[in-house]
Amino acid sequence: MHGATENQTDFQRIQRDFAAHLRHPREHAPPAEIEDRRLAIYRDLIYNNIESFIASGFPVLRKLYSDSDWHAMVRDFVHLHASRSPYFLQISEEFLHYLQNEREAHPCDPPFLLELAHYEWVELALDVSDAEIPGGLSREGDVLASIPVVSPLVWSLSYRFPVHQIGPAFQPEEPPEAPTFLLVYRDRSEEVGFMETNAVTARLLQLAQAEALPGRDLLLALAEEMHHPEPEVLVQFGQDLLEKLLRAGIVAGLR
Repeated sequence: MHGATENQTDFQRIQRDFAAHLRHPREHAPPAEIEDRRLAIYRDLIYNNIESFIASGFPVLRKLYSDSDWHAMVRDFVHLHASRSPYFLQISEEFLHYLQNEREAHPCDPPFLLELAHYEWVELALDVSDAEIPGGLSREGDVLASIPVVSPLVWSLSYRFPVHQIGPAFQPEEPPEAPTFLLVYRDRSEEVGFMETNAVTARLLQLAQAEALPGRDLLLALAEEMHHPEPEVLVQFGQDLLEKLLRAGIVAGLR
């Protein structure tokens, strides 16, 4: 029994040393018991799989970094971050968590890093979401008399930077005066898209999600909040807006 315990302890030490080496090869020496030729296979396989998945999940962010800066960041993620999920589909969320909570600021990091990363993660999260649109909804009808039901596959977001416009040719150093409001959604064709919007539309959708009210009542409540001098003008504008959102699938249907 004593020998078995020693063997188990030795095996656990090798496992710990092996994992530490794979996470940060330059800082942690490999277990002496394992041939380096075999270790190299695991080192390359694990890092390349993780890096490839992150690069595909954050394609715009990847283009903004040089190869050396990008790989240094991914290796820092592999070294520092203790992932809470073993699933590859959730690596992007783990990487976002690393950026938000664990990464120290680097000169190569753009000022919009966190917002752009969040926006790109949202696109992936919606693409794989298993949320389901409620049944029994009509795609046609009077949007003012009926209750508009917002799709569960819609995220209403606001950012300081215009993240949907950022790329190698457009990298603002300072945020504009007005924030950017976006609706990111998965439509009925299972395609993920976005719609640039404003604070009023974002608030209307928030009201629709919170209160099962006919479209007219939602718009009148919004007019009251805004102290709008002509509520019926807002209702007329809001009717066109609700119909546009219904066609896009942002409003999943009418009840």
